[in-house]
Amino acid sequence: MADDGGLADLGRVHLVGIGGAGMSAIAGLLVAAGLPVSGSDAKDGPALDGLRSAGARVWVGHDAAHVEEVDTVVVSTAVRESNPELARARERGVRVLHRSEALAALMRGREAIAVAGAHGKTTTSAMIATALVHAGLDPSFAIGGDVLSAAGSLGGSRAGAGRAFVAEADESDGSFLAYSPDVAVVTNVEPDHLDHYGTREAFDDAFVAFARRIRDGGLLVACADDAGASRLVERVRDGLAARGVDVVTYGRGAASDVVVEPLGLRDGRWSVRLRSSDPTIGDADLSLTAPGEHNALNAAAAFVAARRAGASAEQAAEGLAGFRGTGRRFEARGEVAGVRVVDDYAHHPTEVAALLRAARTVAGEGRVLVVFQPHLFSRTRAFAAEFGTALDLADVVVVTDVYAAREDVDPTVTGALVADAVPTAGRARFVPDRHDAARALAAEARPGDLLLTVGAGDVTELGAVVLASLAEREAPTSGAPISEAPEAEGPRDA
Repeated sequence: MADDGGLADLGRVHLVGIGGAGMSAIAGLLVAAGLPVSGSDAKDGPALDGLRSAGARVWVGHDAAHVEEVDTVVVSTAVRESNPELARARERGVRVLHRSEALAALMRGREAIAVAGAHGKTTTSAMIATALVHAGLDPSFAIGGDVLSAAGSLGGSRAGAGRAFVAEADESDGSFLAYSPDVAVVTNVEPDHLDHYGTREAFDDAFVAFARRIRDGGLLVACADDAGASRLVERVRDGLAARGVDVVTYGRGAASDVVVEPLGLRDGRWSVRLRSSDPTIGDADLSLTAPGEHNALNAAAAFVAARRAGASAEQAAEGLAGFRGTGRRFEARGEVAGVRVVDDYAHHPTEVAALLRAARTVAGEGRVLVVFQPHLFSRTRAFAAEFGTALDLADVVVVTDVYAAREDVDPTVTGALVADAVPTAGRARFVPDRHDAARALAAEARPGDLLLTVGAGDVTELGAVVLASLAEREAPTSGAPISEAPEAEGPRDA
C-alpha cells in the first residue's frame, strides 16, 4: 500500500493490463492527479487511445523493459506472476499494488462511497455518480463501465473537485477489503467466485468484513430483498451501531426502511415510487430508462447514497431520470428488419434471470432470443443448473463454449452443461464456436424479436455478427439497412 504521505509517494506508475475497464479508470485518475503514468495491454482499443490523449505512455504487448524506470506497478488478479513485466518488477523490488490498493490510495481523504455485491455494482455505482454530477457536487468516480447520462458519456472515471468519490468495489478476489468507505452499498450477497472463496460461508464472511470496514459515523445501505444481504445486516447491525454507523435497508417489502414500488412501464420509461419515513431520505417518484425490477432496486440504493452525499431528493430523482445506462448493460447495438439487438454483461444466473425478465417487458409481443457465453469454467461447473433455469425465461437460446478469462482450460466443462440444463425441451442448443452461434441465432430471428448477446467475455463482439447476418438475409428482398450503435469495447487483460 501507498503510505500516508499521499499519492505522490507512488512516483512513476505502470499498470499491467491498462486497457481493462477497471484499470483504465484508475489510470485516468492517476494521470489527473498529476502522476507520470504508463501501461501495457495485450491489444489496442479505444481505452488506450483515450489514455494516450490524456498523457499516459501506453504500449500494446507486454515487455520487461516497460518497467525498468518505474516506481510502482499496478496489477489486477488477472495478471499472472509469469507476466514479464510483473516478473521484472519483482526482481527489481519495485512496489507492486493490486488495483484495489491503488484505488484506495486515490480515495484517501475523500468521502468514499463503495458499491459491492455479486451483481448490480456497475449500474448502481453509475446511478450514484450520475445523480451527484447532476446535483452539482462534482464527484470523482471509478466505475467498470462507461457511464451514460442525458448530457452524454461521463466515461468510466472522473476526477472531480467535490468531496464524494464513488467506486465499484470488486468482491471477486476479496480485494474490496482494501477500502474503508464512508458509505457502503451492498446490492446482494449471492454466492459467486467460489473458485476464490471455496465455500458460500466464506463468501458471506467477506461481506461481513467489508461492512465492518465502514468508517465511524458512516452508512450501510443494503437490499432487504436479498437473503444474503439481510443476513449481513443481522450480523453487523449492533456492531455498526456502536460506532455510529447507520443502516438503511431498501426493498419491496413493507419492513424495508425504503420501500420500493415498481409501477411499470409508462411512456417508454420505468416508473418507481420510493417511500421512507426517514426525513433525511424522503419520498420520491422515479422515472427510469433502465428496465426491470432489479434496476428499480438499484435506483433506490443510489437514491439513498446520493442523499447521504448531499443531493436533495429532487436532485437525486432528476439525476436518476437522466441516467442512460452503462456500456454492456442492456446496450442497444442496432436493428435490422425489425429485429432489435442488445448486448448485456450478465454472467451470473440471477443476473441472467433479471435481464430476461426485463427483456420480456421490452420485447412486448415479440420473442426473446439469447446467445449466451458462459464465463469461467469454475462458475459454469458450479451454476450450470441455475443458468439453465434462468435461460428458460427466453424463447430461443444458443449457448457457446466457455470463455476462460483468467482460468486454464478445463475440457470437462463446456457450454453443453448449460444448454442441457435448460428445462424446456428444444429451447436451447450448444454451438461451440461463438460466430457460428451468433449466425445460428440470427437465422431464427423474425420481425419484432429482441435478440440478446449475453456474457462477460468476447460475446460482446457478436452484435455486429448478428446484424450482418440479418442484413445479408434481408438484402435480396429488401436491402434493409443496418441501424447500428457504436461497437462496445471488448474484454481485456483486466
